[in-house]
Amino acid sequence: MKMALLQLNYTVGDLDYNADKIIHTVKSLTGQVDLCVTSELALLGYPPKDLLLYENVAVDSVNKLQYIASALKEAPALIVGSVVLNTSGVGRPLYNAAVFIEDGLIKQYFYKTLIPTYDVFDEDRYFESGRELNILQFKGKKLGITICEDIWNKDDLWRFPRYAANPIETLTALNVDVIINLSASPYAMGKQASVREPLMQFWAKKYKIPFFYVNQLGSNDELIFDGGSCHIDAEGNLVDKAKMFQEEVLLVDSTGKGIRRVSSNLPRPTVEEEIFKALVCGTRDYVAKCGFKKALLGLSGGIDSALTLVITVHALGAENVLGVLMPSIYSSQGSIDDALDLAKNLSVKTCTLPITDVLKCYDDSLREVFSGYQQDITEENLQSRIRGDLLMALSNKLNAILLTTGNKSELSVGYCTIYGDMCGGLAVISDVYKTMVYRISKWINYSNGQPIIPESTITKAPSAELKPNQVDQDSLPPYEILDEILYQFIERHQSATEIINLGLDQETVIHVLSLVSKAEFKRRQAAPGLKISSRAYGAGWRMPIAAKYNYWRESNKKMEDEVVLL
Repeated sequence: MKMALLQLNYTVGDLDYNADKIIHTVKSLTGQVDLCVTSELALLGYPPKDLLLYENVAVDSVNKLQYIASALKEAPALIVGSVVLNTSGVGRPLYNAAVFIEDGLIKQYFYKTLIPTYDVFDEDRYFESGRELNILQFKGKKLGITICEDIWNKDDLWRFPRYAANPIETLTALNVDVIINLSASPYAMGKQASVREPLMQFWAKKYKIPFFYVNQLGSNDELIFDGGSCHIDAEGNLVDKAKMFQEEVLLVDSTGKGIRRVSSNLPRPTVEEEIFKALVCGTRDYVAKCGFKKALLGLSGGIDSALTLVITVHALGAENVLGVLMPSIYSSQGSIDDALDLAKNLSVKTCTLPITDVLKCYDDSLREVFSGYQQDITEENLQSRIRGDLLMALSNKLNAILLTTGNKSELSVGYCTIYGDMCGGLAVISDVYKTMVYRISKWINYSNGQPIIPESTITKAPSAELKPNQVDQDSLPPYEILDEILYQFIERHQSATEIINLGLDQETVIHVLSLVSKAEFKRRQAAPGLKISSRAYGAGWRMPIAAKYNYWRESNKKMEDEVVLL
């Protein structure tokens, strides 16, 4: 039996577009395969979030399933991910389902068993857990049907076991011939190679059963779906895999036999290349799916705006991007030159809007009420907010989405100005630590064989240039230290004591964690950001704003009196 794994890019809520894409793809495979399989919730797109609270969304989805079935009377059979109604009157009103269509008819439903509610997932808000045995008899084969989380209940993946049920063990005990998994697994750096593939290889090898995995492709809101759909044979070998970050139909044989097409010795992309491709994919889809064709961003001559511009050009094309310079009396000529050189290297148009005179008008307006106060960060923030206003004005007038350029290190500790440099519709690199910004920028220059990003942009000390001789390290620890503290706290859920025990300075750790807490109100109002780490700000980060918690508490001056934070 030949199958096609449809790794396609869907738009959330666009039932007509998604259905027609599925129909067109399946029809094109007539005579080549017996069965086509989509990713999870392909018809509605993933994640649909609170669209699912409106009953007509589910009803429309069910009606569209009938439309798909009618259109595929002479085409291969199809397993399509969709929302379906729970008509039992008990539990959540919906099922996350895989729907089997053959000969123009909907013949069988399979329901997701494990309903995740952690990190960015909140499916228990909408979906009832399936209780039926998800087995499809087709072409003399017994197919075990699973949906995304159903394959993830492996004990050593979790600090605490999440589920009592294990669909893989249940299905293999019933002697299914293959396992098929419809997935919408979001991207995180290294996840495909270090987690997904080893997980499926473990199940395949343990139960001596071929494994077929179909993952969604493309970006929806902050989540990037990298594809990586694959075929694992009964010995746990990776037989074939679809490309990451691009649409592809992967043709496979259900027996799991045949010549291995993927060598485990093939070089994988570097983490810098992988993140770059993820951000290009995320930016391209976010801009297009929000209805924009053009984008603009402020160019300071610094490394963050430089990397953001390169990503945007790769995502949208240079002709659709505008770089905006907004120099003040504190802007160095070197930074201005770096910004212009970068734009020239990328063939991007620029405009220059000096803010010195505008800032003087603000100062004049505020002079009386500010009388008696010393200059402080207020005057620095005014410059940033003037720039934000100018950029938003251009965004409105040109119908171009404004992209913000702040990184994860800055956003974590609040080294950014609300209603200033935080203005925009998408925060492209807000989940990228500053140290990784440097690494990706160096990779860009190396991979291109020439300095696309001016070398001086990479080597000079980072600065907001909001006052004379300012550098970031006036206010922050060196980024190597700051990023290590942030990584341990945010992504590894380490307490202050555990971080200090790694050899980091106690005072610095306490100061950084205090800044993270104080900046929560800013992050809540920040533009959506693209998720590339295991834990990013946004849907998976749910810290309170109006709260006070001591990240470091001593009891009898003993280091072992640890505060567990999360």
